[in-house]
Amino acid sequence: MSALTTNDKLVRMANQIAGFFRSYPDEEAVAGIHKHIVAFWTPKMRRALEAHGPTEGSGLDPLALKAITTSPNQSDSPVRAATNDPHLQGAGASDAG
Repeated sequence: MSALTTNDKLVRMANQIAGFFRSYPDEEAVAGIHKHIVAFWTPKMRRALEAHGPTEGSGLDPLALKAITTSPNQSDSPVRAATNDPHLQGAGASDAG
């Protein structure tokens, strides 16, 4: 059994996403994190992270915190547009096979 709370798990996942985008310029990273969370997380998960993130000692990566507290410009995201809708994942990626 894990000692982590739901909030701890959400923070860990958001920080993992932030770690992936760390190599991008900050504005692109924030947009990518935001886009990923909106595309793949449930509204309940997003609301919980948004409520927990700004609290003292949340442990949330600064890029992830910025991604959940602002509305970044979606066009700056390095994430391909097809991933906005998980049902379109891979659409147009290749005509092979």
